[in-house]
Amino acid sequence: MRKVDDSVYDWTRVASLLLLSRELDELEEKVLAPQRRIFYQFSARGHDLAQILLGLKLTDAHDAACGYYRSRPLLLALGVDPEDALGAAMARAGGYSDGRDLGVVFNHPNPGGPTALPMCGGVGAQFTPAVGWAQAIEYRRNVLGDQAFDKSIAVALGGDASVATGGFWSALTIATTQPLPLLFFIEDNGYGLSVPSSYQTPGGNIASNLGSFQGLRVLSGDGTDPSLCSSLIHDAVEYVREHRRPCLLRVDVPRLQGHSLQDTQAYKSAAVMEQEWQRDPLRRLFDGLVPHVLSPAHWADLQERSKARVQGASEAAQARPVSDPGRAATHVYFEGTVQHRGGLWAEGWMPPKTSEQPSVTGERINMVTATRRTLDHELSINDRMLVFGEDVGAKGGVHAITLGLQEKYGQARVFDTSLSEEGIVGRAVGMALAGLLPVPEIQFRKYAEPATEQINDCGSMRWRTNNRFAAPMVLRMPAGFGRCGDPWHSQTNEVPFIHSPGWKVATPSNAEDAVGLLRTALRGNDPVVFFEYRALLDASSARRPYPGDDYALLFGKARKVRSGTQLTIVTWGSMVERCEDAIESRSVELIDLRTLMPWDREAVLLSLQKTRRCLIVHEDTQTAGFGAEIAAVVAAEAFHDLAAPVSRLAMLDMPCPYEPTLMAHALPSVASIRARIDRLVGF
Repeated sequence: MRKVDDSVYDWTRVASLLLLSRELDELEEKVLAPQRRIFYQFSARGHDLAQILLGLKLTDAHDAACGYYRSRPLLLALGVDPEDALGAAMARAGGYSDGRDLGVVFNHPNPGGPTALPMCGGVGAQFTPAVGWAQAIEYRRNVLGDQAFDKSIAVALGGDASVATGGFWSALTIATTQPLPLLFFIEDNGYGLSVPSSYQTPGGNIASNLGSFQGLRVLSGDGTDPSLCSSLIHDAVEYVREHRRPCLLRVDVPRLQGHSLQDTQAYKSAAVMEQEWQRDPLRRLFDGLVPHVLSPAHWADLQERSKARVQGASEAAQARPVSDPGRAATHVYFEGTVQHRGGLWAEGWMPPKTSEQPSVTGERINMVTATRRTLDHELSINDRMLVFGEDVGAKGGVHAITLGLQEKYGQARVFDTSLSEEGIVGRAVGMALAGLLPVPEIQFRKYAEPATEQINDCGSMRWRTNNRFAAPMVLRMPAGFGRCGDPWHSQTNEVPFIHSPGWKVATPSNAEDAVGLLRTALRGNDPVVFFEYRALLDASSARRPYPGDDYALLFGKARKVRSGTQLTIVTWGSMVERCEDAIESRSVELIDLRTLMPWDREAVLLSLQKTRRCLIVHEDTQTAGFGAEIAAVVAAEAFHDLAAPVSRLAMLDMPCPYEPTLMAHALPSVASIRARIDRLVGF
């Protein structure tokens, strides 16, 4: 074994951290897990040395690493307290999540030092947020001129199985085409749980397969050899810092325990496991340091100190209470206490003063112009706001909403992306965590499906980190039918976003509301899905005068379109126009919800006290559509006010047809709405 380089690492510190990591694993496996004081355990044995060497090289205040469930040694190197680590494993109060998330799913705001971005439970979900942080570094460095980011980098850690995921390839594409200062740190232990690396990438070596990948430096070597591994990590980190370009470092490591504590490793032979233990990096570190760098007595002292520290941490962690169940539902949304990291508010930004009163001037404009004008104004007053997605740049978006914005604000602020919705939303998460305001666009609602994991992880972030982190953004997406339909471009389906805790959902039906809701979203402190209904983009019924640059609307406050006494219609988005046409000469109260998360149940229930009849109309399919939620609330809270059953009118339970006549048959029409009104009034 080559002699270790004393000029690059403090090897006493390395040894202390490695011994500390081993003691934590030992305690969990032999004491806490058998005593059922922890519920999940993922040993880092074999991976630990390489992670510690990496963590000690992350020294810039704006460095960030996004790890995965086996990344605790990295966190220890970044300064995480073992008491917090064990407290999280035991699901006790405080710590990373206040008992809300798996103990191995870490986060570490670390003010003034490198950040450990909130980890995710899904394999490969860590890559695109890391690339978003890297892009934010370059934006703050090159566009905002902040020299504090000149040497900052992002790191994404993953096992060998993660290289098969869409998140990995999306991040790789973004990092190499931009290019961006991102280190891909791949810990190859030969198995994705029980599945060999050869199932993840041909030949089982991602470094070999990416050797000719343009724009990417590729390094690979033994992650258990202290001298070689430290040299590789030093070279990789310094390359990314100096050249501002991505690097992939694959370290070959053994996984000395099962995938988790419950994994018996029956898929490995005894000979294979023996070979793995022969490569134990702790043993190799001992051989490399003792007696040349550390005396045997010094090593033994480090061991005793690690045991004592872990024992003390265990006692302190066990003394922590279980979090108050009454607080379990806090921090799903911003509640007034600003998160430690993420978004503009966490860095002291305060939104400009707004008004709920429109200043009506000028001619009526359509939804496209209203949305574009709002984006334009907010871009002009907020240099941390970025708009991006497929075709939003020179083309101006497939619906022309971003037309001219790139020309006005430049490609760094309004830009096109690669064709990966996971990459669009995931990078937005990383940008938001780094203090920017990302405004990503999904070209059509149906195309959001590949981004589902990133959307869900973003929404749950504030809650699962107990308000340590949040990723406020505005996710714009056109939805619903146009001149024709089809199963791919005409889907509405707002429900998954409403069902994803942490997201607010805006559904404007006219230009004035679009301005007010979009401005509130852009100046808020929560992630927002902003629907742009295709049928309304140029509809004359949706046109309104521009309500002013200060106009903003509260979420959860419905608009009473028309008063009436015989029946209440509850609707939103594209169906508002049709309902207005249907209620002519009828005494019907029409309520436009405007937002679905939160939705204004008080306005609906108050209206029903007067009309005693309820019809819910929406563009989405009926079964399990959001109308079912409204109907359930009405049935539970207004049952004694009702003079007729709650009724729903929605699209047939089928994909939206392409041919216009077939599409018209599937959707609620003016005639069908009118007929349902008459039936309910006559009940």
